[in-house]
Amino acid sequence: MLRTPFCELLDVEAPILQAPIWPATSPELVAAVSGAGAIGTIAGIFGTADGLRGQIERVRELTDRPFVVNHVVSTLDEDAFQATLDAQPAAVSFALGDPGALVERAHAAGAIVIHQVHTVAQAREAAALGVDVGIAQGSEAGGQGMAAGVGTMALVPQVVDAVAPIPVLAAGGIADGRGLAAALALGAAGVNVGTRFLASEEASTEEAWKQGIIDAESEDTVRFETWGAIVPPPAPGAYRVVPRVLRTEFVSRWESRPDEAADESERLLAEIMAAVGEGRTHEILPFTGQTAGLIRDVQPAAKIVKNLVAEAERAVELG
Repeated sequence: MLRTPFCELLDVEAPILQAPIWPATSPELVAAVSGAGAIGTIAGIFGTADGLRGQIERVRELTDRPFVVNHVVSTLDEDAFQATLDAQPAAVSFALGDPGALVERAHAAGAIVIHQVHTVAQAREAAALGVDVGIAQGSEAGGQGMAAGVGTMALVPQVVDAVAPIPVLAAGGIADGRGLAAALALGAAGVNVGTRFLASEEASTEEAWKQGIIDAESEDTVRFETWGAIVPPPAPGAYRVVPRVLRTEFVSRWESRPDEAADESERLLAEIMAAVGEGRTHEILPFTGQTAGLIRDVQPAAKIVKNLVAEAERAVELG
């Protein structure tokens, strides 16, 4: 058994957290991960209060196991956040900015607080706020990360040392049990996994996006730094991040034209959000980590959890 302090804190059997892989996180995925003994996460970004309540209710219809609701600090919707607190999930997670007073509010609602960071300095700041679990995200990860971030192997032990005894999860570059075993060897209490769950049966990822992951090599994922020219400037306290995505025609067209993208930022942002709403994320910015090179099939989420644990146990025994 891979029982760690994270498992004890969240009352789960496997030290695996499914990342809030917006826009691909369905209630069915969250429930399947939690039902398999790990813990799933609802992505609260860009959601209305009513929509988030509906997702939480659906997850609870599917499983009685603990789950997490994630909120992105830099785009926090107050009504949606309050809906989360009212629902009293086992844990609330934050990302992409200093959570400040949100930590105390989540604690007051009885939730465990998880926060994702990209640097040791951010980790120390989060620990000072009283977060219960940290996530150290290395530069290999998909979605939003530091443009010139540190790799997971170097970042995780530094964060573990900086915030001890707070449990730390490793994120980025982890898609199988070897990655889980490596994270534990680095001192992490578990892992936060995104891209592997994108290629799960329950994820609401478009089929073309899933196929793109299966077909990709690690080097097919790139940092789309022009993102900073398209989106509004970061709010105070927000982390400066850019997305890692599979290369698309959109990415190739705009990656070397940040000045022109800034001039057309309103149109381009509308184009991106329209693609997401229409199920065409794979044509624009399919968020994907470097672990795409490890993924060659679509599996049920419960099987992914089972395989991660079994492979890690074998790796630990061999070690």
